[in-house]
Amino acid sequence: MKKLFPYFKTFRVAVAVELMLIFLQSLSMLYLPNLMSDMVDQGILHADTSYILQIGGWMLFVSFLGMGCSVLASLVAARVSAGFGKILRQEVFSHVEALSLQGFDQLGTSSLITRTTNDITQVQRFVNMALRMMVMAPMTAIGGILMAVSTDAQLSWILLVAIPLLTLILFFTLRKGIRLFQIMQRKIDQIHRIVRENLSGIRVIRSFNRVAYERKRFEKANRELTDTAIAVNHIMAALMPSMMLIMNFSTIAILWFGGIRLNNGQMQIGSLMAFIQYVMQILFSVMMVSMMFFMIPRASASAARVNEVLELTPEVQDDNGVQRGEQGVFSQDALEIEFQKVSFRYPGAEQPAVEDISFRVKPGGITAIIGGTGSGKSTLLHLLLRFYEEDTGKILVGGIDVREWPRQELRARIGFVPQKSILFSGSVEENIRYGNNDASDDEVWRAARIAQATDFIAAMKNGLQSHIAERGANVSGGQKQRLAIARALVKKVPIYLFDDSFSALDLKTDAQLRAALKKEVRDATVLLVAQRVSTVMDADQIIVLDNGKIAGIGTHEQLLETSAIYQEIVNSQLAEGEIA
Repeated sequence: MKKLFPYFKTFRVAVAVELMLIFLQSLSMLYLPNLMSDMVDQGILHADTSYILQIGGWMLFVSFLGMGCSVLASLVAARVSAGFGKILRQEVFSHVEALSLQGFDQLGTSSLITRTTNDITQVQRFVNMALRMMVMAPMTAIGGILMAVSTDAQLSWILLVAIPLLTLILFFTLRKGIRLFQIMQRKIDQIHRIVRENLSGIRVIRSFNRVAYERKRFEKANRELTDTAIAVNHIMAALMPSMMLIMNFSTIAILWFGGIRLNNGQMQIGSLMAFIQYVMQILFSVMMVSMMFFMIPRASASAARVNEVLELTPEVQDDNGVQRGEQGVFSQDALEIEFQKVSFRYPGAEQPAVEDISFRVKPGGITAIIGGTGSGKSTLLHLLLRFYEEDTGKILVGGIDVREWPRQELRARIGFVPQKSILFSGSVEENIRYGNNDASDDEVWRAARIAQATDFIAAMKNGLQSHIAERGANVSGGQKQRLAIARALVKKVPIYLFDDSFSALDLKTDAQLRAALKKEVRDATVLLVAQRVSTVMDADQIIVLDNGKIAGIGTHEQLLETSAIYQEIVNSQLAEGEIA
């Protein structure tokens, strides 16, 4: 928890005000029993009405002062905790956005969502309570002990018995609670993961009639979470009765031994009443801390999970040693791409995804990459985009190592169409403009026309303003791909990467799109990954991958003569008359 304290710097003044208000509230609470003692001993026992009214007036004033401080302290604590939560959420979100893909692989998307929402909410609630109770409780407890001792030192031995007993109960409860709350947060992660998978994969689940199976899977996870929550509540439920038992026995002891001292003339009635109130304030302060202990284990577990995200260092970082202008110019002109003996292995993988890859992609032509599933085609594009960092070798863009390019500048020069087309909730126009927010209407329509998307956009009820559901659920796979291609084209950049971006298109649309694309990007550097031979056969250069290694480079005609693997791919997809 203490590792998150630096995020309180913005609220130092507010926290200081909060401490002052809590201090005044505590003083008012501690002063009231003393006034009551004087009223009983000096006013009621002597039937002095004027003294009773005078002290009563002071008690009203002190009470209203304490109430005002309490209200203001609650407002300040709410503002500080809400502001802290806002800053922490923003910090975690920004940090997650900067993580390399290894970070997502390591923690998982569902867990990152839980940490950014539920975990930070738990920490925020704890901060709100801590600013009130965990500050007021020690002040009231220490002040109460001092006042109780000054009222009657000989009765104070009761505190020496009650307080250690309460402390031991709290210690054992906290030790068991933290472990269970950590398990509970992992169970919440599991629930989030199952729900997310069910919502995103509902079509697959229904098509395979696995609804009942998924329901059972959720029921199992839900039951495990419930059992853990019940176990936590069993422990916490025993806390309050135990504390109330100690408080009641303490009251009985005070009345018993205080009554003896009263009979012996060693103590006055007002002092006994004040002593009881001070002891109750002390024990009530310990109870307030115990209420915090209902939140401490969960908040501690949540804070550790949030801190784990913040401490996760991105594997891919900008090289601050190379400044703009060194070893070349980060321009928008046509850029050559070159892979030099590049190898990369995913974390935990037994075999390299790609190994000893060397080739060059020149501007003004299309280079295609083809190969079997798992041959490393998409990995090459991810390395070029610096989603991952190559283990050995170099990737040059415009003659400069990609590790020397600032990531934002590198990606600003690349139009990328991913293998899985992702659309965002909003209009068709907003999804295309995602590539270039400053694009004019003509540029948006031009990109859509090249991507062969104008026909279905025009057929929509509101054209470019038609609504796109989350993840493009209300359009077909081919329509999603064409909108994703239009989004990349409207960016107008020197490099275009297409990661199997035509797989959902029919052959006619595929051919039309490639023909229009060739005219549009004739001056750019284009790297195209595809599974279909018909998509790559017109490329200026084709790279054949097999098990992460290059098995051939050349044109369609050259590879038909030199590459047995390419021949196998061609023969499996094309009829004899189409091969040439």
